Order: sequence, then C-alpha cells, then structure tokens
Amino acid sequence: MDHGGSLGRASALFPHAPQPFVDLSTGINPHSYPLFELPATALSRLPEAARLHELARIAVDAYGAPSAENVAVAPGTQILLPRVASLVSPGRALVLGPTYAEHARAAAIAGHAVAEVDNVEALGAADLAIVVNPNNPDGRVVPRERLLRLAGELRAKGGLLVVDEAFMDVGPRAESLAGDVGQGGIVVLRSFGKFFGLAGLRLGFALADTPTVERLETQFGPWAVAGPALEYGIRALADGAWQAHMRRRLTEEAARLDALFARFGVAVAGGTTLFRYLRLADARGLFSALGERGILLRHFDERPQVLRAGLPGSQEEWQRLESALADWAARRDDGPKEIAQ
Repeated sequence: MDHGGSLGRASALFPHAPQPFVDLSTGINPHSYPLFELPATALSRLPEAARLHELARIAVDAYGAPSAENVAVAPGTQILLPRVASLVSPGRALVLGPTYAEHARAAAIAGHAVAEVDNVEALGAADLAIVVNPNNPDGRVVPRERLLRLAGELRAKGGLLVVDEAFMDVGPRAESLAGDVGQGGIVVLRSFGKFFGLAGLRLGFALADTPTVERLETQFGPWAVAGPALEYGIRALADGAWQAHMRRRLTEEAARLDALFARFGVAVAGGTTLFRYLRLADARGLFSALGERGILLRHFDERPQVLRAGLPGSQEEWQRLESALADWAARRDDGPKEIAQ
C-alpha cells in the first residue's frame, strides 16, 4: 500500500534531491511531546497490568469515554482495524470515502465485501459502516447527531459503526462519539501518535461497550502494549496544559501554511490543523517539483488533482518550502504561453 512517511520511497522517486527530506507527507505533529527519561523497569520488565489500567483511566478523561471499561488499549490503531472489522460476521462493509485506504483493506481481510460510498445516507445499507471523522485527507466532518442516527439504524439489525477519530484531537471535539459508545454498536478509534508526534511509539485505543472491549482485549492477550508506550501515554494524555498549548500552536501554523500556499496560487480546499488538503490542476507537477527539492508531499494516484501537506517542523523547513514553491511558481509562469490567433 502507498502511504505517506516513507523516506525510502521518496529517495527512490527523487534520487538527486537534497537531504535530509522535509517530510510533509504525513499528518503527524512535527512538534512531539517532550521526551523524558523512562524508568528502567519500562524496558527491563514485562508491562504491568496496573499501568495499562491507569492509562485506560486517563484516556477516559482525555477522550470522553464513559469509563475505563469502555477503553481497549492497543499497540497502535493499525493493528485494531482488522480485529474491529471482525466484530461483525462477514457481510457488506461500506466506507465513506474518499478516505484512508487501510479501512477497506482491513474489512476485506475480515471477509467482508467492501465498497466505498460518497454519502452518509448510503451507509445504512451496510453490516459494517466505516467513517473517518475528521476525514483524511480532506478534513470533512460528519455531525455527531447524524452518526448517532446511523449507529441506531445499524444496531437495530446487528450491524456496527466504526468511527476513526485519529484526528479528533485537533477537530471539533463536540462531534466525537467517544461518550456514546456505551450504547453498543459503535467503536471509536483514537490514535495517540499523530497529535503527540510520537508515531513510532505505536499506541492507540478502541472505545466501545464493555463486551466489545473485553472481546478485543482477549484477542490481544497479556503484554500487548510495550512499557515505554504505557509511560508516554500516561504522562502525555494527562498533560492538559501541553495539549491546549499545542492546539493553539497548530492553529497558528496551519494558517501560516495556508497563507504561504496562497502566495503562489495554490488553493487550500480543506484539512485539519495537522494537514492541509490542496486542490490544483498541476498537482503532479507541484509534487514532482517539490520532491526534486527534497520536500515530500502526499499525492494520490487515484486523485491526480489533489495533494496533502503536513506542517514544517522548523524555521529551516519553512524556508526550504517557501524557496521551493517560489522556484516552482517561477517555472510555471515562465513556461510556454499559448499564442492568441
């Protein structure tokens, strides 16, 4: 599968690009939660069940789940996808798209016949309905009340609604379904690494009713989440001051990125404060031009007129992006002109 964040693939595509790459191809916060010294036992001993339970309790406050019994802690949300899809017997899975491709792949692995639809109303025909909210890559948000109606329709026939809220940390939190999972028929996925900028830690959560959480935890078995991930999750999710400061900072930097693209005639058509969704006729040309300058955006083969751009992480990266955009715009403006007849 083609995903953002592969510097090996970037080097193969742009072998003469200056190094290091400025990787704007992911939606991962470039300003990570501060690293700290781990207790030696986080590495030398098997993870303690008490630390796992403490993290689940902290996640209740961070995400708004009903209780710790509604929180399953996992080594990243990616590993959850096929397990959650398997909560429903193989049937018809519908994914609200266009969106993150791994959901369709995971549903197929679980034995479902998978199709993508472009409106929420069509999801009512599914046994398994999947919505990414806010959506990746365009930032679309489906209102909570509409999702609750859909969940009720699915629950009445034994179906399941899966809502991937990987970017809800920077989204409209009033639209989250985290507090509604106790009703049953809903699984909410929350990613830790994106907002906290620690994607390599591999930590994620499934929020659901208690029987579903117990079923998932039985599949994981003991010690599924590494000790270092538990320690970072406990400290970072409890650090409300850092989170509030970071949301303000990301809002400011997303506005700065929009202004930079606008200077060079690139339209920002959506996104979240962790990534911007770009729409332009010469998307392939911009992707290649920036790639040759060592700046990697996210492109989509099936949508050749759109790109996704994450935030630069330093002043040097901002300057490299501005310089590369200026060079691309100059070449575009100096290109061959059509002669009027």
